[in-house]
Amino acid sequence: MKSKDRGSLEVLDFNARGGSAATARKHYGEALLQAARDDERIVCLTADLTLPTETDLFRDQLPERFHQVGIAEANMIGIAGGLARSGEIPFVHSFCVFVTRRCYDQVAMQVAYPRANVKIVGVIPGLTTLLGVSHQAIDDIALMRALPNMTVIEPSSPDQVRASVAAIAKYDGPVYLRLKRTDGTERAGETASEFTIGKMRVLREGREGLIVACGMMVDIALSAADELSREGVEMTIVDMSTIKPLDPDLIDLARRMPLVVTAENHSIIGGLGSAVAEMLMESDVSSKFRRIGVRDTFAEGGTTPFLFEKYGLSANALAATVRQTLAQQER
Repeated sequence: MKSKDRGSLEVLDFNARGGSAATARKHYGEALLQAARDDERIVCLTADLTLPTETDLFRDQLPERFHQVGIAEANMIGIAGGLARSGEIPFVHSFCVFVTRRCYDQVAMQVAYPRANVKIVGVIPGLTTLLGVSHQAIDDIALMRALPNMTVIEPSSPDQVRASVAAIAKYDGPVYLRLKRTDGTERAGETASEFTIGKMRVLREGREGLIVACGMMVDIALSAADELSREGVEMTIVDMSTIKPLDPDLIDLARRMPLVVTAENHSIIGGLGSAVAEMLMESDVSSKFRRIGVRDTFAEGGTTPFLFEKYGLSANALAATVRQTLAQQER
């Protein structure tokens, strides 16, 4: 293998970002630092993943409110619960899979059950890592939305990340914030926007169907909508950044659509698709319904574009699902 080929496969999840990501702004890190400057109760905890979680900005600017607990996620959650009971607002950080599955009982008993004002922030969602099954969080939304009192949020863009941090900093209660690290691949041009917990955003309107997406799948849904629009199929696109609680306005919107498709970088079991299906079925919405996501399987190590194509999370796969379902209705 040539040296340049070896470089293209270098794993940078732990310490640095290569390519265009190296110059990308740390939107989450900047937003957290600003929130902490606005509210002196905010403290930051991380489990030996300061650079990947962008909390180096907090560490360098507010070191007296920064706690590096080492590779001890369960202990970190316990510390956060105690800090919250003392009147502070802890933001705790690790990879999505580590800050949910690895310390789930601690999250349940020391954060969710007492409704502690702790913000749990996970990075590297779903299939966005080369490191394989051990690091791929395909069940974290399912785990966290199953907990009473827990709010679950996955913003879709750098501006929404910034706005969501400001919103959850003011919200009194436990929150799971699921983030993709900025790497320079995000759509440019979105203006700064407001963020309201529990409210969806309608990004595009069309009569042929509705795509409900969260996180990085929002951009993929918009790309699929562009592709379908060239064929005369106009789709409504919703950014459902708050996965729990869902916006009840979705019910009336879905009633007007012949087809509803959910799109998530997560298992189709227990995540956004399940949440939307539960809401619509309980409200007697009779639209056709499809889910795009990881289909009850473990994945493997690989680049995000490769994994998204292989496991059916690409814009092409989403557009194909819409075409096939609409064609079935016409028969």
